[in-house]
Amino acid sequence: MRLASAELVDSREILPGQWLQAYHAPDLAVGSRAGQFVHVRTGDFSGLVLRRPFSLNTTDPATGIVTLHFRVVGRGTEWFTRLRPGDAIDLLGPLGRPFEVDPRSQHLLLIAGGLGIAGVRMLADEAIRAGRQVTLLFGAASARDVYPSSLLPDEVEYVVATDDGSLGHHGFVTELVTGYEAWADQAFACGPTPMLAALAQLVAGRRDRLGVAKLGRKRGGGKTVAAGSPAARRKSFLQVSMEQNMGCAVGACLGCVVMTTSGTPQRVCREGPVFAYDEIAWEGGW
Repeated sequence: MRLASAELVDSREILPGQWLQAYHAPDLAVGSRAGQFVHVRTGDFSGLVLRRPFSLNTTDPATGIVTLHFRVVGRGTEWFTRLRPGDAIDLLGPLGRPFEVDPRSQHLLLIAGGLGIAGVRMLADEAIRAGRQVTLLFGAASARDVYPSSLLPDEVEYVVATDDGSLGHHGFVTELVTGYEAWADQAFACGPTPMLAALAQLVAGRRDRLGVAKLGRKRGGGKTVAAGSPAARRKSFLQVSMEQNMGCAVGACLGCVVMTTSGTPQRVCREGPVFAYDEIAWEGGW
């Protein structure tokens, strides 16, 4: 974790009420991983005391550029839209635990709902650089809210679902998943909690739908892997990035706690924001 100064390079509204900003922050562009986030401080202290958590949308170690994608929801986020190139802010990060990709995985399925695209966007870049194939399933209310395909690498297969049927599949993005679950080695998702809960329920029945045999213990098997560890998350077919309100983002205030299936509360800012889907107690676990 570092406190880094960042200079605004570019700022534009890419969707209604959603902004994409590029900052020169070489200290954060190197070493950050997909799934992590930064805690950003506004420059106006007239009541805007708390930092704002933003996912690291993309990073480019070669240029030192990091991008942040956010929605305007109040005075704090609106303040950022008034910045001009050359203005400086400070970023605390990278924070949180990243997505864990199994080295053997070659086909990655990314699932995003609305602003959740910011949570998985960087993973697409990392996967393409590693020679993996990527399919992105994106869900939005209508065509006007669909993430622009021009902001994705050309190598990504992009499939859209809209609630009103104005573009792509007519329905929820979760309805597209079964068409790709046999192809995918791992899946990674970010979006509203109801979407993630629906995905967790869907994935729980994946083995039965695919007819995967349950074999006896292999020689050398039976090794225990601690729940919540990077190794355990790499073994999970689905990892989810949780969207929670954060106060301190360093684990002190306990304002972003979710409950796990073991009954242990976990802080999204420290033990997350990425979890294996079966770590979370989805019924009342947030």
